Amino acid sequence: MTRATRPRVGLFVTCLVDAMRPEIGFAAIRLLEDAGCDVEVPTRQTCCGQPAYNSGDDASTAAVARQVIAAFEPFDHLIVPSGSCAGTIRHGYPALLASDADWGPRAARLAEKTHEIMSYLVDIRDYTPGGLRLEGSATYHDSCAGLRELGIHEQPRRLLAAVDGLEMRPLDGENVCCGFGGTFCVKYPAISDAIVGEKADTVERSGADMLLAGDLGCLMNMAGKLNRRGSKVRCFHTIEILAGGGNGPAIGEKP
Repeated sequence: MTRATRPRVGLFVTCLVDAMRPEIGFAAIRLLEDAGCDVEVPTRQTCCGQPAYNSGDDASTAAVARQVIAAFEPFDHLIVPSGSCAGTIRHGYPALLASDADWGPRAARLAEKTHEIMSYLVDIRDYTPGGLRLEGSATYHDSCAGLRELGIHEQPRRLLAAVDGLEMRPLDGENVCCGFGGTFCVKYPAISDAIVGEKADTVERSGADMLLAGDLGCLMNMAGKLNRRGSKVRCFHTIEILAGGGNGPAIGEKP
């Protein structure tokens, strides 16, 4: 593949990945490069604005959206290792800036080329990882935003099917919320805790060694509950497994 045919993609790292689990960002770069992309990480990026947007602070969200749009406009694609952040950029920005004659069309154009990473690898790049082996079993949680806003369901399962030695086990209520919900878990902690408790029950009943998902917020929520119970289930972002990181420390484990 010549450089002229390699897409130039901008990686939107996300706040949580940057602050809590940078391994996911490095895994994203490895996978995108393996899929034939030239990857850059714009230093002007900040939060996508999702917490403010979901809390009704449209003015603050619009300011953040303009900064993100300006930073990522030059790229062929904007790639995000998070369904919720990708959903905010794809759906929230165009809706929020629709009445702005300048930024509205720019938000729409960016939305069209914004993709959650697993969807991009499968649906756009037709990518299949090679040479991967990981002995063990895993179960998969479909995060709400990725599933409902972006239609991400089969893509991670197709990618994980290429990992030799990995047995995928079904998860009861795989598409049921884990209770995180961003600011929801802060506003309604008792309800959130009850929901994640039910999720932890189903994860442990699956008998899997690992819990995988595509959003770090959900994973931190579920990993926290499982760890507090003393569970041996280890939690990873799916792209960490696909980038060969399944033998490293899981979310919540010390290096």
